[in-house]
Amino acid sequence: MSHQRRLVLGSTSRYRAELLGRLGLAFEQCAPGTPETERPGETPAARAMRLAIAKATDAGNGVADALVIGSDQVAELDGRLLEKPGAVEGAHAQLSACSGHIVSFHTALCVFDTASGQSRTHLDLTRVHFRQLQREEISRYIEREQPLDCAGSFKCEGLGISLFERIENNDPTALIGLPLIALARLLREAGIKVP
Repeated sequence: MSHQRRLVLGSTSRYRAELLGRLGLAFEQCAPGTPETERPGETPAARAMRLAIAKATDAGNGVADALVIGSDQVAELDGRLLEKPGAVEGAHAQLSACSGHIVSFHTALCVFDTASGQSRTHLDLTRVHFRQLQREEISRYIEREQPLDCAGSFKCEGLGISLFERIENNDPTALIGLPLIALARLLREAGIKVP
């Protein structure tokens, strides 16, 4: 009988932990400590992939015989990065800018095998079509959900879904921060039985 490989989520995000929990696999969480720096001229998709790989390898540093999962998400509006707003004013400005527009979310995934040094990666694109938002709607939404730690200033798994006209994607979990369809495939490729 083969032993279950050690599985490490290179993230302290409770959203990502809840998503990974859906796969029914035992895992541990580890803060990767990766600085989320910008590089001049780097596309949002390239930044997401670079950081996902860095998080997986940083979290896997010194961990023997494990599969380490790194993920990063970058939101983009008209070619500009949308950072986590951090404050109510920033969230209000972001949602006002998103109103009536399409926001692209690039969610990158890396499964790093510390035994072989091999990385398996995936990049998901989700396009969120925002409806025209009234000022009072934005204020009410921010007050109720406090989305200050979320790129784009909303939580699609909560009330944020009411801000959209539609979502275009291949994997609904990608928008929350961890594309489970791709992750399950990468884990199977690495020898983990899912399901």
